[in-house]
Amino acid sequence: MALTPEQESLKAAYIKARGYWTNWTEGMLRFSPGFLDLYARYGGYAAANGPLSPLMCELIYVALDASSTHLFESGLALHMRYAMKHGATPAQVMEVLAMATAQGLGGTRVGVEILAEELAAAGQPVPELAAAATPVHTELQARWVARFGDWPRHCEVLARLDPDYLALVLELDGFNNPADGLAERDRILIRLALDSCFTGLNAPAVRESIRRAIALGIAWQDILQVLQMTAHLGVHACALGVPALMALVDG
Repeated sequence: MALTPEQESLKAAYIKARGYWTNWTEGMLRFSPGFLDLYARYGGYAAANGPLSPLMCELIYVALDASSTHLFESGLALHMRYAMKHGATPAQVMEVLAMATAQGLGGTRVGVEILAEELAAAGQPVPELAAAATPVHTELQARWVARFGDWPRHCEVLARLDPDYLALVLELDGFNNPADGLAERDRILIRLALDSCFTGLNAPAVRESIRRAIALGIAWQDILQVLQMTAHLGVHACALGVPALMALVDG
């Protein structure tokens, strides 16, 4: 399809800002150039205008696209490539993927708290939940607080009901590469992105991550930028839908 001068200008501006062009952006340009222009300004705003480095932005996008709540393969490959272009090592990218793996704990943390509440409400006391803390419990709590600075309710429940599992959770949540691991501030912001993205929203964990970020001295501008960056993944509705629309239109 021959492009109008306006479409040519929009395409050139998009490629200059993003460095790539896809079949779905081509379809957006074809069917709704006005929306492509709006998306280019909206979708690119947070990464372009906040204080986070280009590398940090790419690592956040790697985490979000790799998340089991999203699994956007083409975007993941793109942002891995850009992250390494900006200096990320394979070990650091692997660390981000490990953090995305730990996102699966979101359902566990919410569920065990509800389990304890509902058992109490049903009049089914669990002796382990009322007993004095064991030495293993105390040691796990000390390690968790030293690592994260807090002791959430789900940790207390798991320390009583299944301390061996909580020990593995602590190991997974704190995993990093000893050679060139990510800084703690970067890990907190990546974790915040995973917990606050609409595809895997975990409100209690969002609050925890923000509290930890503030305690570590991370500026509110950095936190706000992460929260804004998670929103534009919604455009993947177009990444999937526009090619399907093009196939229908073109027969």
